[in-house]
Amino acid sequence: MAVSGMSAGRSAMRMGPAELVQAAAMARRFYLEGKSKIQIAEEFGVSRFKVARVLETALERDLVRIEIRVPAELDAERSDALRARYGLRHAVVVESPADAEESPDPENLGEVAADLLGELVAEGDVLGLAWGRSTIHMAAALDRLAPCTVVQLTGVYDAGTAERGSVEAVRRAAQVSGGDAHPIYAPMLLPDAATAAALRNQTGIARAFEYFDKVTVACVSIGSWEAGISTVHDMLTEEERSHYASLGVAAEMSAHLFDAEGRRVGRDLGERCITVEADRLRRIPEVVAIAGGQRKAAAIDAVLRSGLVTSLVTDTSAADYLMAAGPAPRPALDRADPDGP
Repeated sequence: MAVSGMSAGRSAMRMGPAELVQAAAMARRFYLEGKSKIQIAEEFGVSRFKVARVLETALERDLVRIEIRVPAELDAERSDALRARYGLRHAVVVESPADAEESPDPENLGEVAADLLGELVAEGDVLGLAWGRSTIHMAAALDRLAPCTVVQLTGVYDAGTAERGSVEAVRRAAQVSGGDAHPIYAPMLLPDAATAAALRNQTGIARAFEYFDKVTVACVSIGSWEAGISTVHDMLTEEERSHYASLGVAAEMSAHLFDAEGRRVGRDLGERCITVEADRLRRIPEVVAIAGGQRKAAAIDAVLRSGLVTSLVTDTSAADYLMAAGPAPRPALDRADPDGP
């Protein structure tokens, strides 16, 4: 905000010099010093209604200019529109890189998400991190985090890369926060439900699962049902991919599959996976999804319609699609299961 006196412009010059000086002084008290209209009225010996009129006139006549500035990479207008459309708690839209069409989840999404988690996580919280390239980028960018416990919410894409993937992300977040880490040293997808059940009962994995009901903030990724855009898609056989595609899968999040309307499909897949259950995700107060790019836009819409996500970090490329993606969905903060009990 800038408060200017005699250089206020042609329309402001219709005010006499005494009026200009008084209006500038009142505006300075109100906008820069934070004084109330009643305090200003007492100081100048006028009514608070007179102060209100003077401040309004100062804005109308360009005596006072109010500027709202955010970092250049953040798109405040799209962010607010997206938050309102989906009924989200937070929506943060960043500028898409030049190659956005070919680059889902650009790394700057992780950087912005790291700053958002720095705001959202409070001392004593339990932070849950699901597998995903975007969450790994987010963890690498963390430079502040309140003291909290960090737990892994899914197994890893490849147990052989755990040290460079979600296990390392959990360790990194715990290191920044100074809290305890509870990683999961197991693959996300197992050959069958019996093997997955046996792994869930192993001591280290069971201990991590015990924290799932205590998670207060979770960070997840979203994948489209196509090669290279969904980790789960890439782990399945061609026959399995075709089977789930025939069910209408449009999106995947933490090994849970969704159709275009946000309904869960292919629930049997979850029985073979080491992952947080959808019902537990729904009970977590704050679930932040990080996903962007045109190739993921339809998948983001599907997951937002599920009601499992409360906040989103995305880019302008995906946001433009989302703002025109069919009828407005029900508010995300109405987190009843769309498929019923």
